[in-house]
Amino acid sequence: MSSENNEVIQIFRDSGALLEGHFVLRSGLHSAHFFQCAQVCQYMDKVTRLAEIMRPMLKDYGATTVVGPAMGGLVIGQEVARQLGLRFLFLEKVDDMLELRRNFKFEPGEKILIIEDVITRGGRVVEAINQCREHGAEPVAVGVIVDRSNGATTFDIPHHSLAQLSFPTYEADKLPPELAAIPTSKPGS
Repeated sequence: MSSENNEVIQIFRDSGALLEGHFVLRSGLHSAHFFQCAQVCQYMDKVTRLAEIMRPMLKDYGATTVVGPAMGGLVIGQEVARQLGLRFLFLEKVDDMLELRRNFKFEPGEKILIIEDVITRGGRVVEAINQCREHGAEPVAVGVIVDRSNGATTFDIPHHSLAQLSFPTYEADKLPPELAAIPTSKPGS
């Protein structure tokens, strides 16, 4: 594990944001580990540090705007945008799908960085990429704090993560007995 990967995990531990139990992830998968990014994002010094680590990975894509999918990408996306000197806007959930709202608009071909907190399968990132394209923008790269797939999740544009981990995930009908014995929780990201 890289020193940055270790630092990111330590930030989550120090914030009480790396939870253990039985969790249903947004992807529908079950896991004994959960990254509660909201716990990290209440400490702006930690958000600033995460963005500082992410910034060098994303600075050379020529982006003019950062997009953060609600809710997970809001705080970290805004801080990445601030540090890079870029415009920031967000996509929000409508009927559990991301949409561009609040009269936000893109210029045709506007280059976009998409910033998310945690991915397992990357569903919200794919929605964000599609929304940007549907509104005429050009997503150029993705930055995430934690990639739970340990690098297995891919997109059709470059992506970077601060920490790659592989905590096991399970389909609801394939739980190991020790996990099935624990009541489920959906704490939200």
